[in-house]
Amino acid sequence: MKKPIIGITLDNEKPGSYSKFPWYAIRYNYLHSIEKFGAIPFPLYHTEKNINELFSMLDGLIITGGNFDINPEFYGKLNNESRIIKNDRTNFESSICIKFLDSTKPILGICGGEQLLNVVCGGTLIQDIKKNNKNALEHEQINPRNETSHNVEIKHNTLIHKIVKNDIIEVNSAHHQAIDTIGKDLIISGCAPDGIIESIEHLKHKWCIGVQWHPEFLITNEDNNLIKNFVESSYL
Repeated sequence: MKKPIIGITLDNEKPGSYSKFPWYAIRYNYLHSIEKFGAIPFPLYHTEKNINELFSMLDGLIITGGNFDINPEFYGKLNNESRIIKNDRTNFESSICIKFLDSTKPILGICGGEQLLNVVCGGTLIQDIKKNNKNALEHEQINPRNETSHNVEIKHNTLIHKIVKNDIIEVNSAHHQAIDTIGKDLIISGCAPDGIIESIEHLKHKWCIGVQWHPEFLITNEDNNLIKNFVESSYL
């Protein structure tokens, strides 16, 4: 059986640190977590030019997180608390996401990728959790990112509940923004104890899940089950 090819979106950085010229970045475990379960990761550079060809060759899509926020203009708001803006990245990820939403190929949005999925579907974001709710959990966890920091309650009768097979799961956390209003045809499938939306699903798509945590670290059995099921769904 042919191994599925999974497109994984890249972060883009300005000149400095690694190179004096613009450069792309991806964390090691985004790629190797997919490879572990039998897929071939394919990093996606930001281009509208070859998007149809890229879509045709891919069997699944992971929209990653990164060192940036989605420009609030994309969801009709003024920039109040958003930090680093990368419109080129958001434009590309929106375009490739729409292509996949119009297909049956699986989509997994991770951290900022969950937020992107929500915005593409017409939802909005909380631009800074702490300034919106002083009693919120510490979603930019202090402990290492390869450890869990809080739990998420997973709703019954959802795809992710069938995958992780647990009502309460432990997750890591590395974000200062979150979903505010939910997008069209999306449902909330998991929340943190402070009410922050931690997972969403698309009602009309065969396999489309967004999670606010980083399952690519494969910290828990639930992380492993989620990545494994995503890869398995890309064979179909």
